[in-house]
Amino acid sequence: MAALVGMEIFAWYAHKYIMHGWAWGWHRDHHEPHDNTFEKNDLFAVVFGAINAGMYIVGSLYSEALWWAALGVNLYGVLYAIVHDGLVHQRFFRFVPKRGYAKRLVQAHKLHHATIGKEGGVSFGFVFARDPLKLKAELAAQRKAGLAELRDSAALQ
Repeated sequence: MAALVGMEIFAWYAHKYIMHGWAWGWHRDHHEPHDNTFEKNDLFAVVFGAINAGMYIVGSLYSEALWWAALGVNLYGVLYAIVHDGLVHQRFFRFVPKRGYAKRLVQAHKLHHATIGKEGGVSFGFVFARDPLKLKAELAAQRKAGLAELRDSAALQ
């Protein structure tokens, strides 16, 4: 469970400082409209999946604790695929939640995509989502301060 929860912390950090930082070249197409089935951004899943496979292998040979941590990381990856790729970006199924936490997740991630480019932004986690009204206020403040350029479709009222 600690690895599962810890992955959301790692994912937030990696998304904000790696994907929106030095690895923007892989992540950029995830933020731009396209009709492709796959994105360069999907390479992150390949890299993280390979690391996870290595954790299972080393864990099974040398450390039971590492094997269990690999399981937590793996479960997070499944949650990520269902929530982010499936629910939010509708890559696997078409369902738009009308209420509850699922709606909040979708709103928070759509606000993440409200920025143009890698600068600024909100909601870098994948499973935890803050209140969309607070995220809108944060985006408005970033725009006013010149820290983020927002899409015309970003309704912040």
